Amino acid sequence: MATTADIPRMEMLQVADMVAREKGIEREEVLEAMEQAIQKSGRAKYGLEHDIRAEIDRKTGEIKLLRYMQVADPVENEATQVMLAEAQRRNPEAQVGDFLTDELPPIDFGRVAAQTAKQVITQRMRESERKRQYEEFKDRVGEIVSGIVKRVDYGNITIDLQRAEGVIRRDETIPRESLRVNDRVRAYIFDVREEPRGPQIFLSRSHPEFMAKLFTQEVPEIYDNIIEIKAVARDPGSRAKIAVISHDSAIDPIGACVGMRGSRVQAVVQELQGEKVDIIPWSSDTANFIVNALAPAEVSKVLMDDDKGKAEVVVPDEQLSLAIGRRGQNVKLASQLTRWEIDIITETEESERRQKETRERTEMFKLALDVDDVIAHLLVAERYAAVEDVADAPIEELTGVEGFDEDIASELQRRAREYIEKRDAEYAARLAELGVSEEVRGADGITLAMAVALGEQGVKSLDDLADLASDELREIVGETALDAEQANAIIMKARAHWFGDEGGAAAEAAKPTA
Repeated sequence: MATTADIPRMEMLQVADMVAREKGIEREEVLEAMEQAIQKSGRAKYGLEHDIRAEIDRKTGEIKLLRYMQVADPVENEATQVMLAEAQRRNPEAQVGDFLTDELPPIDFGRVAAQTAKQVITQRMRESERKRQYEEFKDRVGEIVSGIVKRVDYGNITIDLQRAEGVIRRDETIPRESLRVNDRVRAYIFDVREEPRGPQIFLSRSHPEFMAKLFTQEVPEIYDNIIEIKAVARDPGSRAKIAVISHDSAIDPIGACVGMRGSRVQAVVQELQGEKVDIIPWSSDTANFIVNALAPAEVSKVLMDDDKGKAEVVVPDEQLSLAIGRRGQNVKLASQLTRWEIDIITETEESERRQKETRERTEMFKLALDVDDVIAHLLVAERYAAVEDVADAPIEELTGVEGFDEDIASELQRRAREYIEKRDAEYAARLAELGVSEEVRGADGITLAMAVALGEQGVKSLDDLADLASDELREIVGETALDAEQANAIIMKARAHWFGDEGGAAAEAAKPTA
């Protein structure tokens, strides 16, 4: 039966060199794995309680099996420690903490020992391979790689990348794309994770950046940073939008991306299984960018709310279906591209809504300020939306309205302030009658009118307010009075007292930002 002494010394080094070349890992790692395998077999023979280590000479291939004993005083473990006095008899210079070594006889590599050594070496090789794969791919996130389909399991596709394997999960594939074993495929590396079972390389063919990288490969001007891709939005397998800008006024970004007779964009479209791609010019003017993003639909007007990140886009009646797109696809992609929430309305709808708002505000000013149609219409035309706007406006602003002199402006402000004072007194009386608490009346974002509406629905204490959901609060006070973010902030602030300081911090974090 072969022993470690029987193995030709140079053959051990030759085996290590061969394994290192085959696995693409360092020779030193292979030799360390061999030492661990011999060490494990040595402990199995001489006792697991002993500190036994194997050493392979890196030049000659000579194998030594050594038992290490640490000098200690007193001795706590006789299997691994030796008394100072005993150690100094063997080595007069020995000190506490030093190690003495005894060379052990070569071990027989029987069937069990050989199998154990093989398992240790295999495990170390696997660990080294995994480490190499992770180190190689962790810095390649954001790249496109090419590989061969190795297997398809329930929609998840394993890709052979030669030196590693990647996976395209079902939700990262292009819908209706059929990939079969041995197909060559390109994909985008969007994540690399080090997990107990080995490095996991996650690939995607539906990621927006996959399309951006394809354009970078097809369009030299993008690769050279002359043209920049500013935003990408995709409905994988169906349609996509990409916004580009040229840093050289002599180069048309759209034409460069399309290519001669559409050659460049067609190469991308073919890779994306026929996905239609709209290439649009990016603009630093958000309204202009939104108009471009909704192409091919024509846009009449864009009304923007910067605080909420919402844009209302008015289109001609006949352009409505084109602007929205099939199943809302066009407006959805435009929203993703611009990162604005976009609502589409027709010119007729806008006109009807404005007429309705004008009528309602005109009637409100007539009743509140006791004025005729002409004055009420003038206030609405000058974009005064509430009685408070008139009461708080600088006198010179009101006198700037056509037909208003200082006397008329002063009288309007006097009537506005009287109306507000009377209305607030009525609200206060009603709140007292309903028993609405001071905490609800004074809550940030809650007006007296809202407090009355809440009280009439039985919401009278801070706990009652805190128990509401944001949609319930909006339904009570009127959806036009609060948006979802504002309603959520009010409720979180009301709940703060449930959690003390921690709740207060959460409520502050929930406040809408300007």
